[in-house]
Amino acid sequence: MSSKRVAVVVFPGTNCENDVVIGLKRVGVDSEKVWHKETDLDGFSGVVVPGGFAHGDYLRPGAIARFSPVMASVIKFAEAGAPTLGICNGFQVLTEAGLLPGALQKNAGLSFLCETVSVEVACSNSILTRGIELGTELKIPINHFEGNYTASADVIEQLESEDRVVLRYLDNPNGSVNSIAGISNARGNVVGLMPHPERATDPLSGLIDGLELLSAFRDSL
Repeated sequence: MSSKRVAVVVFPGTNCENDVVIGLKRVGVDSEKVWHKETDLDGFSGVVVPGGFAHGDYLRPGAIARFSPVMASVIKFAEAGAPTLGICNGFQVLTEAGLLPGALQKNAGLSFLCETVSVEVACSNSILTRGIELGTELKIPINHFEGNYTASADVIEQLESEDRVVLRYLDNPNGSVNSIAGISNARGNVVGLMPHPERATDPLSGLIDGLELLSAFRDSL
C-alpha cells in the first residue's frame, strides 16, 4: 500500500463510500472515511466525495451537503491544488460548492438510470485521466436520476476550449450538454463525473475499466 492516504467524505445518505474504499485499495491506495462534521483533512493526500443521496437530496442533490463542516476544508484542500474527486452525488456536491461550474439536472426522459455505459477519455491533463490515451473507450456503470450536466453556453465554450471535458458519453444516456460525463477545474486537480469508476474494479464482475481511472488518480497523489 502507498504511504499516502485519501479521505473519503461521508454525509448522511452517502452509500458508495465502501465501494470507493475497496476500489482505491485495489489500486494500492489507503483511504479513510471522514464524517461530514469533521473539519481536519491534515495528513491526507487526496479527497473523494462519493455517490449516494447526501442529506437525502431533500432540497436538490448536493445543496445541503455543500454546507456541511467538512466542505470548508475540502474547498481549501482543492484550492491548494490537491487532488479532489467527486463521483455522481459527489460531482453534484462539488458544483454546489463552486469548485466546478454548471449543474446536474434531471435526466432527459425523467428516468432513473442504472446501467453500464461507454465513455471516451476526452482529455489527458486531469487527475483522473493523466497518462490515459485520448479516445480510450471505457465501460463504467452509472446510477443516477439527476446526472444531466448543464451550464451556460459561455461555460460550455470555456470547458471545451480549455480542454476541461474529462469524459464524454459515446451514447448520451441522460441528455448532458455535449455528452459531458465529467469535467475538471482549470488546474485539472478537481474532477467531477457521473459514472462510478469504483464499481468497475472487480474482475469477477467483468468490469475493470474503472481501474484505469483510479490508477491515474493514485498517480496524482
